[in-house]
Parts: sequence; structure tokens; C-alpha cells
Amino acid sequence: MMELYTFILVLQGLFVLDHAAAEKEPSQAAEAQRNTALGLEDVVIVIQSQPNAFHARRGENRKKQLLKQAAQLNKGAPHVVLLHEFSDYEGVWSILPALPLFSASFGSASWVLFIEEETEVSLGQLLTVLQRYPASEEWFLGRRLHDSEASIIHHYAFAEDPAVFGYPDPAAGWALSTALLHRLVERIHHEHLKSDFTIDLKHEIALFIWSEGKGPKLTHVPEFCREAEDHCVTTFTSYLPDCVQTIADENSQIHERRGSSMKNIYTSVKISLGVQQGAAVPKKNLFVAVKTCQKFHTDRVPVVTKTWERDAELLEFYSDVRDESIPTISLGVPNTDRGHCGKTFAIMKRFLTEAAPQTDWLLIVDDDTLISLPRLRRLLSCYDHKEPVSLGERYGYGLVQSGYSYPTGGAGMVLSRVAVAQIVSSGCSCYTLDAPDDMELGMCLKTLDIPVTHNPLFHQARPDDYAEALLSSKEAISFHKHWNIDPIAVYNRWLRDPDLRDQRDPDQARDEL
Repeated sequence: MMELYTFILVLQGLFVLDHAAAEKEPSQAAEAQRNTALGLEDVVIVIQSQPNAFHARRGENRKKQLLKQAAQLNKGAPHVVLLHEFSDYEGVWSILPALPLFSASFGSASWVLFIEEETEVSLGQLLTVLQRYPASEEWFLGRRLHDSEASIIHHYAFAEDPAVFGYPDPAAGWALSTALLHRLVERIHHEHLKSDFTIDLKHEIALFIWSEGKGPKLTHVPEFCREAEDHCVTTFTSYLPDCVQTIADENSQIHERRGSSMKNIYTSVKISLGVQQGAAVPKKNLFVAVKTCQKFHTDRVPVVTKTWERDAELLEFYSDVRDESIPTISLGVPNTDRGHCGKTFAIMKRFLTEAAPQTDWLLIVDDDTLISLPRLRRLLSCYDHKEPVSLGERYGYGLVQSGYSYPTGGAGMVLSRVAVAQIVSSGCSCYTLDAPDDMELGMCLKTLDIPVTHNPLFHQARPDDYAEALLSSKEAISFHKHWNIDPIAVYNRWLRDPDLRDQRDPDQARDEL
């Protein structure tokens, strides 16, 4: 079934217009409408917030700042929505289930802009840019990304020319005209959307909108940015903040761009968010469990020991056999060729016993996961270990109806001790030893009402499987798979922090030269 689906997606590339063709331009018939004044009340801004307490606070602060900025402009007030509060349905993050709600609630608006919690927006400049595109026409706007080669996370779509298909950079924001929104809602109401995997949301949204050529492709808007420049309407801070959890400075001001540089504007916004330098979670508070098996003891395990293991204070390899040379621990669970659910749940049970270190956090990874533990510990300083936290790269299954989210196993699954205790005490278990461990965990988390917190710095695949423009502007936490790459070279390029290592252990750093 998967092979047929992949074949269909590959065929899509044969029907797409050449990516070098001119982008869609506003029609002359809509010129009069374009000249009609657009107010902020005509814009809905959807902050793609998350229910975890840290993210909810950041989303709320972003909302307050946008409304304060709007009040200073005196051009009306936008409708600002926190996505995680807009619906009780946990899968609302996958966007398609939310579109009918947006249409019903804001049908008289002209535009819907989707941003991340860390996306900065210059509202006055936003109106100027949106004015170029008549909302009575179907428009899909954003910063264009494309694949450099056929990617497994996109089911090898457009394999003959991956660059032909564009999808938006969520950090820079992306927008739908309400004309397009209403038609998408009609499709959702009248088409039977199959229950399927949500893997890379931005790509899948673009595919749904394009609809094999029946809908618009993404129009690149140069004012939608990541890096701050004077022409930018949006820009982005980071998915990897140095933070302590503080209340935003209510006296901070957000300034509209009036001759000053965009960088200065966004500096003032960052201060008002209460983002401060915070200490990383200590090594002694993070326990790392590596899943392996005998056949990988001689090829995958050495990669771990030569790269990121040195940044771990508490790490154990769990295998189907004991091997004192590594060493490994056998949990009494037979090895399986796939799934590994039995092993993962045995690891969680062991984590709660005296056999394992009593740490606040548990990280479960595969033996072919490449990860930066210093960056992960820095990220974990944003979260309260006393809460049930599940963190990683979030995938979904069947979310257009009533599915569930799950943290992808290869990218690394991070759980607070509280979360592990709730999972184990609930009696949640694997239906078979070789069931997909991450999906089974996701079903347990849904039952327990523990949200899967997403961070795109975790990666289920290799760097080659992601848009180059996406990776070049962010600090990765993890990648997965050794297939057709030099894993040590990938680690050194994307995940190694030489300065941190040199400060930690100068003798070890000299030995590596």
C-alpha cells in the first residue's frame, strides 16, 4: 500500500508546471479591490501555540505584544488566536481540522496568517504587503522552501525534480486569503479525507492546497523572512532559546518600524518576552537510554561512542544480549526487526526503579540517532520537570478525524519522570513486542491527556532529507539514520559544539586534534 502511495506522489511531479515559470500575479480585474484600504481587523493571526505551560506562556505573550503593537498603530485590531486554545481537539495543530472553525468564526476577514510562537510581525508592513494580493482571489503566501533531492519524509514526491514543488517556511509565517480558505473548507466538508500520517505539516498543507494542480501553488513573498532585514514583515528568533521561565516585562514596548532597523525592533520584542540566559539542565539530571541489538554492536554503537556519548554523564545501552565490552544491559526482551515496543516500555519501567539513576529526565534514542546533548539540556531548561512532559518531533496519525500525536522514536523521545510514572502506572502496554513504540507511546499519552510537545530541531531523518534553507538557519538537536551518509561527518557538521566541548574537557579536545 505504501509503495502505491509513493508511486502516486512521484507521478505528481510530472504534472506540475516548471518551477522556473513566473509566479502568479494579481489579476487586472482585481486592481480596484487591491486599492481598497485593508485594516488589521481584516486579518486573523493564528499563533501555532502548544498546550505545554512554557509554550502557552510564550503564545500568550506574543498575542499581547501583537495587540499592543496594533493599538499603537491605530489601524484596527487583528483577530489573534492561540491555536491550542481554539479547539479542544488535540489534533488541531495539524491545521486541516481547524480550517472549518476559522471559516465559521472569521468569515468576514480577508486573510489568515499562521505564525510560530517565536515569529515577530511588523503589522503595518504586513498590511502593505497583503494589499498587493486581492483577498477575493485564492492566494497561498509564504517564504518558499523546496527539497534538493527526493526525501523520505515527503514520500519521495516529485522525485524527478524535487525543487519544482514549493512549501512554506513556518517560522517566517504563511498566509491564506479567505477566498482560498472557504474553498478548502468546502473540500474538507465534501471530500472523504483519509486517515493518514502527518509527518511534515508544511509540505502536506502545501500538497493539500495545490491538489494536483487544481489549487494554487505557494507564492514566494520576500518580505516573509527568518533573518531580520529592513524590508522584512516577519522574522524569527530561535527554536532553541536560552531561557528561564519568567513573566514578561509588562512595561516593555513594541515599536513599529519607522525608520529604525528591523533588528532593533526585534531586540525590543525579545526583551519583552522575558527570554533570558538560563542554565542548562545538569548532566546528572538527564538519563540516556540507547536501544540497540547484537547485530549493531560493532557498527552503530561505535558511532555513538565516538560522537555524542562523551556529552552524557548517565547513559546505558539496552540490547538483547549482554556485552561487557560496551557494556550493554539485557532487559530480557527478545530483539525484533521492527517496532521495539517491548524494549521501550521495559526501559521506562526500569527508569522508575533503583536500578537506574534517579534523574528528572529520560531520553530514549535509537543506536543510529545522532544528537547534541548540550543543546538538548539547554532546551530542557525551559520546561518544568515536575509536569508530565513529552518532547520531541511530533508526528500524527489519523488527525483529520480522531487520531493521535506521537513523538518520533528515531529523533529521540524525551520524557519527564512524572510522565514516565503516569504512563507506567496507567497499565498502558504494547499489543505486541514489535509494535511501533513511538505510536504506542502516543496512544498512551492521548489516553493520559499528556500533550506531545513539538520542537522541529529534532529530526527523524538525515540532513539530506530536509530543505537546505531550513537547516542553514537553525541549530539542530538530532538526526536519524546512517543510510548513505558518513554519520561522524554529519555529527561534526550539524551537531557538534567545539567550544562547549573544549570548555568541558580540554584534554579530550586535544586528543581529538
